[in-house]
Amino acid sequence: MGIIAILMVMVAPAFTTIKSGTDVTSAAYTIKGALDTARTYAKANNTYTWVGFYEENVSNPSSPNSDTPAIGRLVMSIVASKDGTTVYDPNSLATIAPTKLIQVGKLTKIENVHLWTHTDAPSGIGSTLDTRPNVASTYCIGNSSPSNSATPFQYPVGNPAPAQQYTFVKAVQFSPGGEARINNNSNPLQRTAEIEVRATHGTTVDMVSPNLVAIQLGGVAADVIIYRK
Repeated sequence: MGIIAILMVMVAPAFTTIKSGTDVTSAAYTIKGALDTARTYAKANNTYTWVGFYEENVSNPSSPNSDTPAIGRLVMSIVASKDGTTVYDPNSLATIAPTKLIQVGKLTKIENVHLWTHTDAPSGIGSTLDTRPNVASTYCIGNSSPSNSATPFQYPVGNPAPAQQYTFVKAVQFSPGGEARINNNSNPLQRTAEIEVRATHGTTVDMVSPNLVAIQLGGVAADVIIYRK
């Protein structure tokens, strides 16, 4: 039994956690957990944190991969500023130096989900997907929005700077006060931002069954709400 336990530890991934996204509701709660973790860490440690989103081709078991289409495997990373500042120059935005960041938890990968920019016009009067608050696409992290961040961060982080595997050009930034912004401080504080995901079958996005979910987070309030189709 002892030998089996040692072998299990050896084969466990050192940096990643793989979760099934067959049920998009389960995927949504995984995303919600990452957002809650980042916001809590920022407030507890009086620093800035970022949750990065990256999608790659799920048909290729190796990760990272640059295969197209980049559909089906959602990768998330949470990082924090070492010194409590935004660690980027607001007058000269550029990729955040990995030496100025620390990793918060493991890299998370969710299989069989696709980031999706919503094309509907919800009524904003209820608690379902169709009646959720309407969020402008600029503040929706999906396949076609927002514009790539001028302050992307990379994985892994640390000092000395390691070889980079991922560059997260879509992110949610949390301030020490818990305020959430899309990408960085150059974007105005919004009442609500959104991350929307659909189920996939391999690299084919499921457009038939109602496997669609939206995760909305308040810009100021510490609420993360899941809206299901």
